[in-house]
Amino acid sequence: MTQETRRPPHIVFVMSDDQGPWALGAAGNAEIQTPVIDALADQGIRLSRFFCASPVCSPARASLLTGRVPSQHGVHDYLDGAHAGPDSADYLGGIPTFTDALADAGYRLGLSGKWHLGSSDVPRRGFVHWFALHGGGSSYDRALMYRDGVAEQVEGYLTDIIADDAISFIEAEAGGSAPFFLAVNFTAPHKPFAGQHPERFTDLYRDCAFESCPQESPHPWLQTLDGGPIGGEPDAREALIGYFAAVTAMDAAIGRILDALRAQGDDRETIVVFTSDNGFNAGHHGIWGKGNGTFPLNMYDESVMVPFVLRAPGLVPEGVVDDALVSAYDIAPTLLDLVGIDPTRFESGPGRSRAPLLRGETGRDTDAEIVVHNEYGPVRMIRTADRKYVHRFPYGPHEFYDLAADPGERENLVDDPARADEVADMRRRLADWFATHRGDARYDGALLPVTGAGQIAPLAEDPQSAFGMPMWDGALAQNSEGRT
Repeated sequence: MTQETRRPPHIVFVMSDDQGPWALGAAGNAEIQTPVIDALADQGIRLSRFFCASPVCSPARASLLTGRVPSQHGVHDYLDGAHAGPDSADYLGGIPTFTDALADAGYRLGLSGKWHLGSSDVPRRGFVHWFALHGGGSSYDRALMYRDGVAEQVEGYLTDIIADDAISFIEAEAGGSAPFFLAVNFTAPHKPFAGQHPERFTDLYRDCAFESCPQESPHPWLQTLDGGPIGGEPDAREALIGYFAAVTAMDAAIGRILDALRAQGDDRETIVVFTSDNGFNAGHHGIWGKGNGTFPLNMYDESVMVPFVLRAPGLVPEGVVDDALVSAYDIAPTLLDLVGIDPTRFESGPGRSRAPLLRGETGRDTDAEIVVHNEYGPVRMIRTADRKYVHRFPYGPHEFYDLAADPGERENLVDDPARADEVADMRRRLADWFATHRGDARYDGALLPVTGAGQIAPLAEDPQSAFGMPMWDGALAQNSEGRT
């Protein structure tokens, strides 16, 4: 195949579920075993400060696919309600995604695993292979899946079932003239934790000290349910064993997928991405869970940062760790740019191609004013390299952290008179950014009763109805009773 007619690279996009930025050997965690992902990092680039768009699954995934903020696409919380059938809705219907752009460019698309953006039984446009989980989570020994629209009850270890399906897609596409995009969306390491994973993985952690997950005193905002933290389980040690085992089992499954690429001779012609939908606290800050592990909803770095590794032989250098602030908003234009598709369609919002950064090109953007923004309904964050401001509509509390002096976000300086000018500047910049990017005012999360209890319908003429609860006062009372 000549250079002029060379096929664009395949893309295998692997996403874990609820994986904190600390839960990776390559990130410096000496306790967790992730040799496959660590090797990917050695063979490509790891972004050490990569941020999801929202610290909960559905809005984070929607923003990654569309490059839009939740106040543009209208997904503000994890999706509850109908996931399939006539009562379900495609929450991204009519909104362009980067997979649409790949399909338009001739890519053959496949999905293995979690979707959780509505209508799990209906393949999205361009997907020639669709093996989607019914909802947002499942036990690991059985699950309801939809294979090309047909319900299929599967039994066995779900992580391996997802990997097996991904491998079948790779093998079916082998030798084809068209490039493929494969989304491998694991449910690991999402709860349930204890008693869910093969002994060969849980045994690895029976004697682990778990110094990477200090079990701090419960956070004042921690939500609890049935005797345990809402994002965890009553027995914290067993939960940690399960969480770590889930990550290591997933790592092994990714290894089998990479082996399949090598067996087909496609590993050097494939961009492999590994990331997670949102972060996770496993005792950090006295929290088990992500953004909705507390109420008020939190924006700690453990909740909003996620692992990110990209290997692309010949396209990006090897063995690079970069601490630039990069957001999931940037993924759509960046991936398109890397495979030679015009990314500008996905740069009208907050995202922009970071392909020059990944390629290590000279003169890359190192502007110290690069910031990332996060949104979880009425909770909004602006973060620079060394400062973070969190604003909560309509009542607060607000937070301001000097990350240079306090990287663990322990001392809230929002009411420090000496920091008043800094707080005011960050607040102004945050307001200006959301005023620019919010889109349809009805979708603006600032006045929505998003409490981490789930979203049951698309936003409509009365967006509050999507959350099945009244406005603020009632929502606060309802959430204080420990709803998920």
